[in-house]
Amino acid sequence: MTRKSLNPLTLSVTLLGGAALSLATAFALNTGEKANETQSAPLHVQVDNSPLVRDVKEGNSFAPIVKKVAPSVVKVFVTMKASANPMSNQDMDFFRRFFGGDGFNQMVPGQPERGPAEHGLGSGVIVSPDGYILTNNHVVNSASVIEVALNDGRQFTAKVIGTDPRTDVALIKIDATDLPALTLADSDKVEVGDVVLAIGNPFGIGQTVTKGIVSAKDRTTSGDGDEDFIQTDAAINPGNSGGALVDTEGRVVGINSAILTHSGGNQGIGFAVPSNLCRWVMDSLVKNGRVERGLLGVMIQNLTPDLAKAFKVDRTAGALVGDVTSGGPADKAGLKSGDVITQFNGQPIEDASQLKLRVAESTPGTQVQLGVSRNGESKTFDVTLSNLPDDKVAKANGNQGSARREALAGVGVTDLDQNTRAELNVPQNVQGAVITQVAPGSAAYEAGLRAGDVITELNRQPVKNAQDAIADTEKPTSNQTLVKVWTKGGSHYVTVDETAEG
Repeated sequence: MTRKSLNPLTLSVTLLGGAALSLATAFALNTGEKANETQSAPLHVQVDNSPLVRDVKEGNSFAPIVKKVAPSVVKVFVTMKASANPMSNQDMDFFRRFFGGDGFNQMVPGQPERGPAEHGLGSGVIVSPDGYILTNNHVVNSASVIEVALNDGRQFTAKVIGTDPRTDVALIKIDATDLPALTLADSDKVEVGDVVLAIGNPFGIGQTVTKGIVSAKDRTTSGDGDEDFIQTDAAINPGNSGGALVDTEGRVVGINSAILTHSGGNQGIGFAVPSNLCRWVMDSLVKNGRVERGLLGVMIQNLTPDLAKAFKVDRTAGALVGDVTSGGPADKAGLKSGDVITQFNGQPIEDASQLKLRVAESTPGTQVQLGVSRNGESKTFDVTLSNLPDDKVAKANGNQGSARREALAGVGVTDLDQNTRAELNVPQNVQGAVITQVAPGSAAYEAGLRAGDVITELNRQPVKNAQDAIADTEKPTSNQTLVKVWTKGGSHYVTVDETAEG
């Protein structure tokens, strides 16, 4: 490590790199959209939490299940203004929501608009006899008119009870009674390998049933929402959005939401919002008119094997606290940077995304118990969660835990003076040494360290200035160094390994 001055050219590059490097997770999860102001009837959903009877001898027909489920899966037609095209900006390169349009092409990015209004087709699931229907937020978002067609040919105009973009769940209602409602299963009891059926209206050709298995659980995609997807290889295509994913007893285990695809169509990787997550959202929308989420007030990241060793944790399960929001719930309860949260209300925490979701699903004002490993010692903290502000968004970055091992060779630092602090917009409470350069091709560069990052700790020891940083790296006691770095997105830890340089 060397000492160098920070120049304007370095800063301009750093700001771009810093914007792209967001490694920690802020526990600030945005609330759902407000519900329709009209008073809604109570929601009575049929729930069956009994475990699935698993028989490896698959039958020769699923017709009885389909006959039971099909009447409860509906078509959802929407009309919206052309500028409100839900497919125009929301897709990632290979991640598509299954929303079909007028001839489908009208809803695909890059296709020309055909008029002042656009029409889309999705699916929905009847969840109560009095007309509540579960679907996706991206199906009804920005819709001016929503029409629902039942399997028996009847059509109704639906109203939106509430939407929640964070989970991509929406609840709509039609004025009807004695409808065939599906039962919701306990999605926590679903296992990888279970047979599932996907039912919806792909491409607008009519109700279609496909079969597959549960390929994985607890999947996240972009990390921008409250995601806990069930992954399946059952064929799902545009128009399936909001359709049902059911088990072999005909119970809903998920609502189909998205696919991973190169072509825009099914490639065997589909995602469904788990039924338990749907139940939580629906209950919140009906009772409160919105989804209220808990706020813990920490920045978190996943554990690598090196980080687990550095923090004296015997496995990589858990969520490592990078920063604690001053005056927030975690701060008041006594949590500190460097703590590893391993349990939430007695349940084990596997990674940052799982903890993020558990906090989100907790009612603000409730007290939760956190199991924490601090320097290898187990501790318990009682935390009273606060309410997440409307303008907050949490981003759990699953790639956080895969940072490569690195050394500090090739890293230059300088003092964090007032001018540099102002240019980099570093908070006054952050003290440390500013990285002025990182040699291209070095382990530090490959791991993501960039000029403009601020080193605040080395091997759990605070760094106040460049001299501290240089002194702490001159005589290393081992091949590995634990570094805490502040970036524009917050603080996170990385381990650097000098043996990685070969």
